[in-house]
Amino acid sequence: MHERPCVRTAEGLVEGRRLQDHAVFRGIPYARPPVGARRFAAPSPLRPWDGVRQATEFGPPAPQSVPRSGTTAASSAADTDWLTLNVCTPDPGAAGLPVLVWIPGGAYVAADASDPMYDPAALAEAGLVVVSVNYRVGAEGFALLEGAPPNRGFLDQIAALWWVQRNIAAFGGDPGRVTVAGQSAGAGSIAALLTMESARGLFRRAIAHSVPGWHCTRALAEQVTSTLADRLGTAPTAAAFSDVAPQRLAEEVASLCVDLPRYERRWGRLAHAGIAVCPVVDGEVLSETPWTALASGRASGIELLVGHTRDEFRLFSVMTGRLGTFTDEDARTALDLFAPAPDGPAAYRAAHPRATPEELLETVYSDATFRMPSLLLAEANTAAGGSSFLFDLHLASPSLGGVLGACHSLDVPLAFGTTDSPTGRQLLGDQPAPEAVAVSRELRQAWVRFAATGEPGWPAYHPDRQLTRVLAAESKTSPYPERTSRQIWEGRPPTPFDLT
Repeated sequence: MHERPCVRTAEGLVEGRRLQDHAVFRGIPYARPPVGARRFAAPSPLRPWDGVRQATEFGPPAPQSVPRSGTTAASSAADTDWLTLNVCTPDPGAAGLPVLVWIPGGAYVAADASDPMYDPAALAEAGLVVVSVNYRVGAEGFALLEGAPPNRGFLDQIAALWWVQRNIAAFGGDPGRVTVAGQSAGAGSIAALLTMESARGLFRRAIAHSVPGWHCTRALAEQVTSTLADRLGTAPTAAAFSDVAPQRLAEEVASLCVDLPRYERRWGRLAHAGIAVCPVVDGEVLSETPWTALASGRASGIELLVGHTRDEFRLFSVMTGRLGTFTDEDARTALDLFAPAPDGPAAYRAAHPRATPEELLETVYSDATFRMPSLLLAEANTAAGGSSFLFDLHLASPSLGGVLGACHSLDVPLAFGTTDSPTGRQLLGDQPAPEAVAVSRELRQAWVRFAATGEPGWPAYHPDRQLTRVLAAESKTSPYPERTSRQIWEGRPPTPFDLT
């Protein structure tokens, strides 16, 4: 393989570089920068270029809105070429390799494909062509604005998938064997793509880790935009927001995330979820939630690998400094807001009579936020004629004396084999334990096998037997472990956040 591999795409030549035994191409645009007249518009097709475009550095992410302990932080990208992707291939001269397209998460307000946790080297070594995508987040991608298409972040992802269809064969990949994959908000994106007409035929399989049940009604999204506009001193329209610098807008979204408790009376669950902007069930780009679309037969099932971690919410309890401080009142609020109505709160209390307020709160938050949306997506996909393969990560993080448990995001460095990344070290230590190494190998092999064949190595999930791969020091296939929660949520898919 050449030290400077060169590939001809439909738009022009790109030159990457060789790393170890694979070739990487970074910062390839898949649409024109969404700034100026194109800001808040659907992604615009690329113009071809002459000569050779260097593809050795990651493109900048869209401005990030990250609340941090009462302060705000946002990326300072002077470069506006946010809509880029990266390709890592075992061999650009190969043909027919399975393709994995990674959509990073970050609560829909942040996402950065250059995170070392997403290093695709181990997956490429196993024979996958890996594509990772930057897309618009926060207000740029998901604020509902008069004069702009809704859910622009999803439209960006679809534009990236069209790029893959046009170009991935030139990198050794098979456009007929594309698997989309994501975790957290990335998995929420995957769930949406499963049911969007405009994404039909752009991928064959899907991997979704920790699917969030986060969507807004139009009415709530309009209020959030109106509040954001008031805070910025402008009008809630695309034209007015276009006069606000992207960095300034991202900072205000981050600030609003911190201030959400002030809006609890009107915004209800959204205020407690801690995110100001998320996908909108708009009737246009996203006509309904993925669960109802699949259950109603308005979307067809697909080959789907989906799962969650056992202790999803623990990470947030620790990050916010609330672990060990939750009260009866906190638990009551969590049950009233997030347990399925009308009898969910009573059902949780009856099922967990000896639980402390903190245990009760963490159970309902873990269920409502990630565990039940993931499980119910598997069941809805199976009912729609697809095959669903379910996992539940029970391997615990050793960090902070073990208080994190099997927390949210622990599965990502395990699946990518990036336990030596900064996040991997934070969650698994400088020297991962042998059981972590074994789970990492199993999960990574499951991804590779699934992308290639549609089967990860354990039986498909069916509601009658509920077979689930429990990933732990001694992994096993058994009936779904969170049976009590499943019974409470049966037939009650996540509903969009709405005004109270």
